[in-house]
Amino acid sequence: MTLTIHDTLMTSDQTAHTARRAPSQGGWEVSWLPGQTLDRNTAITAMILADLTGEENLHEDHRLWPNIQGWAAELGLTGSEAVAAASQPPSDINRDQEPVGRHPDREAVD
Repeated sequence: MTLTIHDTLMTSDQTAHTARRAPSQGGWEVSWLPGQTLDRNTAITAMILADLTGEENLHEDHRLWPNIQGWAAELGLTGSEAVAAASQPPSDINRDQEPVGRHPDREAVD
């Protein structure tokens, strides 16, 4: 589980979901929470949930469920709602993003 946080983008090695800085809206947009603008800390919480959903089968008996419920509550969701939403493919926020781990072609840059 690796969550990478930059000034304008958050990515994970376990999910295709991302968070992007939305300066015109004064916050962050997370791909599995379309239409919501979050502060930086809440966007990190959302990305942690997406990251966990991408690597494990989360359910109410899972050892992390109490944490899942707490993090989901920060987003105004139940644990089940958060897991269901984060399990869906990313929305339009990711369409113009290069796949995680892909590096630009050096010749194209030169």
